[in-house]
Amino acid sequence: MKQQQKQQQATPRRPDRTTPGSLADFGDVIDVEQAEAALVEHYPRLVRLAYLVLPPGQGRSRRVLAAHGVVQRTLPRQRSSARGAGLPAPRTGADAAIDPGYAFVRLRVLRAALAGGRTRRWLPLPPLLPQVWGLRLFPRSGGADELALDQALSALSGPGRAAFVLRDLERLSAPETRRVLEAAGVAHPREALEEAERATTPAGSRDRSLLESAEFDPCALQARPTDLIRRRQHGRAVLAAGAAVLVCGALLGLPGEGWGPDGAAAPPYAQNAAAEAALDPGKLTVSSATVWKHAARQDFATWPARGDRIHDRALLRRALAVWARPGAGVQVSATPGTPAGPAAGPAQLLFAGVVNHAVVVLFHDGLRVVRYAEAADGEGQSDGTGAALDFARTDGAAAASATALVVSRTQGNVRFLTAPWVKSARLVDLVKPEAVDQPVTVGAGGVTDPVPTAQPTAQCTTWPALRMGGRLLTDLGELVPARLTYGSPRKPGDVTSPKARTAWARTACQLAVARGQGVRTVNAWEFARQPLPGGAGTAAWLCTRAETWRGAGSRTMAQIQTPTPNGKPYTPGTIAARAEGGTACGPRAPRALAGVLWKAADKRWWLLAAGSTQVTSVRATGGVSGQATGRLLSVPAKAGDRAELTGSLANGGRIGAIG
Repeated sequence: MKQQQKQQQATPRRPDRTTPGSLADFGDVIDVEQAEAALVEHYPRLVRLAYLVLPPGQGRSRRVLAAHGVVQRTLPRQRSSARGAGLPAPRTGADAAIDPGYAFVRLRVLRAALAGGRTRRWLPLPPLLPQVWGLRLFPRSGGADELALDQALSALSGPGRAAFVLRDLERLSAPETRRVLEAAGVAHPREALEEAERATTPAGSRDRSLLESAEFDPCALQARPTDLIRRRQHGRAVLAAGAAVLVCGALLGLPGEGWGPDGAAAPPYAQNAAAEAALDPGKLTVSSATVWKHAARQDFATWPARGDRIHDRALLRRALAVWARPGAGVQVSATPGTPAGPAAGPAQLLFAGVVNHAVVVLFHDGLRVVRYAEAADGEGQSDGTGAALDFARTDGAAAASATALVVSRTQGNVRFLTAPWVKSARLVDLVKPEAVDQPVTVGAGGVTDPVPTAQPTAQCTTWPALRMGGRLLTDLGELVPARLTYGSPRKPGDVTSPKARTAWARTACQLAVARGQGVRTVNAWEFARQPLPGGAGTAAWLCTRAETWRGAGSRTMAQIQTPTPNGKPYTPGTIAARAEGGTACGPRAPRALAGVLWKAADKRWWLLAAGSTQVTSVRATGGVSGQATGRLLSVPAKAGDRAELTGSLANGGRIGAIG
């Protein structure tokens, strides 16, 4: 079911909400600079559109590269005419056109993607750029709803997929969708739109939150190796052919200093006192082993320096130099919103030692945690390709959010460096709350034994987490694990009670959408319980909100947890709505309203809606009409119906549904 939130301040303007106007708005031509600006600004959205429209038979890895190639070849070589582009008529007020360049580039992307979809088997696709050697790249796996939606899109024709995406992702009206399809060269746009309408999608999935999930994001990728045996055979031939060239190149001219004391760092870019101080390992801040016991605030600044290499000045100098100016061969990553620049001054040393055949150094500069790693055997040091640099924002961390840091990640396992106040750690399977927690050894240096990481799959039979001092942490693919809580948004507590553990058992698998987003905490809050029609039991409504370190980019998800079938007490709940940003279910606005289409055992469909305690009445309009006094609503409906929910608050205000 498609939900639309009334609170405009919670929904940032997007290109899909600023439909371009007619030619009178921007003239008869589009400048290359105007098209380039639109492409750069909206590149992730354009690649997502191309990925969704391209034929699914190519495979996910090839379709990712094809989508990037389509968008990167979209930029015109010269000023291009906008006539015949099928652009909608100009709008006024809040819907006024402000980005004609985006509509122009979107149309070219759509044409190219549809051309790939209509290519016959004996005609090759255009060159796949950018090219990736030795790796298979594909988006992160989503949940059951995303998988069902992907299968539904795969069953559509190319024009049908284009109509579905324009309508549900770009939010174009039916007339606008037909005009854009006509301009893109679709022979029968009306039939394509009707095909998109008939698409069989999971209940509650007719909203663009699923289309905007990580399952369909070609810019947030996982990497796996290609055929290693074949690569080895080809590699031997290449090495044999290039050996003479390498030897001659070495003889013709060698660099003056080689890898040198700065390791994989690029050449110096600045000479000033602050930069030089940040590069001096002798000026690193090192806390004592007991300072945390007497500090007014327990955070990363009170962590002592640990590890067997904290006195290795050559290693520390190398790590600081790479941090200040990473060379071209250094792998650099940063969580969203985290600056990847050099330190403003001397940083604090948290750890330096060998972990899992790698030398790891952890720094903290008050704003960020920085992890430097290089191969313990020195492999790659000659050309700087063996180094890696990771950044994670940690400003404002307190004891609850400064409990552990990821020090090593290998083969589906992760090892943490724990805070000095952590005395024990236990491995928890969120999906199996009745299972006994397993002890995890924490070494003398504060490093844990390897523990498994979550591997999101369609089945999702396990989700590991660590309990440290009562706090529950889970790895979401970043340097800092996310803390899981349960309860009211203004006073969340630890996940310790049976009710809290059961709620998280049915919610854990939905954490996959928060991976790699710089998440600080995730709170689950049961805001309502609703009797189901026909005496089918009672459903729980939960709101799950992921807060980030940067403040912006929070993600809110409403779900309904209906009675589970026999033998499956912890079946995941059904997602009712998702929203990015905004204040719903957060400490500033601890209230919620959500709805979903529900199919009873007698095959009848119902619109179920529920609000938090502040809601005094709920009203549904659109495809389903109904109103109820109080915060619960149950209205007969039909499969595929859409409705807009609004609620009245006790203070006289109004609230829109999450989504």
